[in-house]
Amino acid sequence: MTDARTEAGAARRGTETDDRSPGGAPTAEAAEPEAGTQTEAAETVDVAVRERKAARRELTAAVLLVLVGAGVVLSVAGRTWAEGTALVHGSHIAVHASGNTINKATSALALLGLAGGLAILATRTVGRTLIGALITLAGAGVTVLAVQGARDTSAVDGEAAKKAAVEGVRAVDVSHAVWPWFAAVGGVLIVLAGLFVVIRGRRWPGMSNRYEAPAGRGAAARRRTATNADLWNALDRGEDPTR
Repeated sequence: MTDARTEAGAARRGTETDDRSPGGAPTAEAAEPEAGTQTEAAETVDVAVRERKAARRELTAAVLLVLVGAGVVLSVAGRTWAEGTALVHGSHIAVHASGNTINKATSALALLGLAGGLAILATRTVGRTLIGALITLAGAGVTVLAVQGARDTSAVDGEAAKKAAVEGVRAVDVSHAVWPWFAAVGGVLIVLAGLFVVIRGRRWPGMSNRYEAPAGRGAAARRRTATNADLWNALDRGEDPTR
């Protein structure tokens, strides 16, 4: 009976010895699963990093579209969109009207789109989608008003009436500048940015978690799981997710 137990113990020790190298380290066969796990983790992190970079590029593109579009509208809104001549006591006096004179809502909507573009950075998921819809509406409003302003004559007629100090006086030889069409292009850029946010904005990252309160960071750490979203959050915090 004693001999059987001795032989069984020797067999177990022999098996354990076979799994290790002479120096006590795991053999190549035992180390393969661990190496495979590390490789898979590295590949997952690499994919997450690439997705993160792509999402940031899209976010940057959307914000730039809004900034450029709103900048174009605001820069041309103060320029002369229409000009003509008013007949005052037999004399011809030049009159003109800027985009803001024709319709101040053009600049107001451009500012709304600009504010929405900055709000993209501070919102996520549903909130960002709503902001994108607001930006789209603001850009559409700018485009419509700019196209209308390219044909508007009421503003220069009003200026002519002021110059003549007589109601009902109309401007003659009215011409329109190209600036309303620049504003329309700016409005289209804002629309494109808003649609981009609505369609793709849910995938984009928000502001870095490093700006959150310590309690918020602790709660986020407690909720951490092995998902791509958590890998992205770790990258935001400047941490190495492979640790």
